[in-house]
Amino acid sequence: MINLSQNQFSLKQNLKKFSVVVLFVGLLQTAVASIDVYHFDNPRQEAQYRALIEEFRCPKCQNQNLAGSDAPIAQDLKQKTYEMVMDGRTDKEIRDYMFERYGDFISYKPPMRPSTWILWFFPPLLLVIALFVWFVRQRNAQKRTTIDLLQPLEPLSNAEQQRLDSLLNAQNSQPPVSQKKDN
Repeated sequence: MINLSQNQFSLKQNLKKFSVVVLFVGLLQTAVASIDVYHFDNPRQEAQYRALIEEFRCPKCQNQNLAGSDAPIAQDLKQKTYEMVMDGRTDKEIRDYMFERYGDFISYKPPMRPSTWILWFFPPLLLVIALFVWFVRQRNAQKRTTIDLLQPLEPLSNAEQQRLDSLLNAQNSQPPVSQKKDN
């Protein structure tokens, strides 16, 4: 009976050691998997690759480029971009491939075409309209102020006129304040 419990104890220890090793290896594997190592023939290819993955948007991550995304589709797109750069394709050819496959959404700089005119022209148009409305409102407010100043005042009522006259008479009947003489 003692023999059995010692075996159980050593089995539990071995199982704990094994699970720690598996966990450690799993963590190392995920850390290694997220590092992309691409080898280029020259610095121009590397610069082309870096510029393209900065420009392309990850289809899964709403507002993140390929360079900053670790999503599986971003990894695939980075790999495809790398392969196309290594094949000697131009930026235009790579962009055309990506646009054909993923649409205009793939790029932070969509091309100018009728389907993207709203992206290109709406913000400046909205700014011009806002400035025009502001200018017209300012001008109308200035005109209203000027018109209000130029219009004659309404005549005073009888009670107001009598009150004004009595105040003016009271002020005129008071002797002038004598001025002190400077020594």
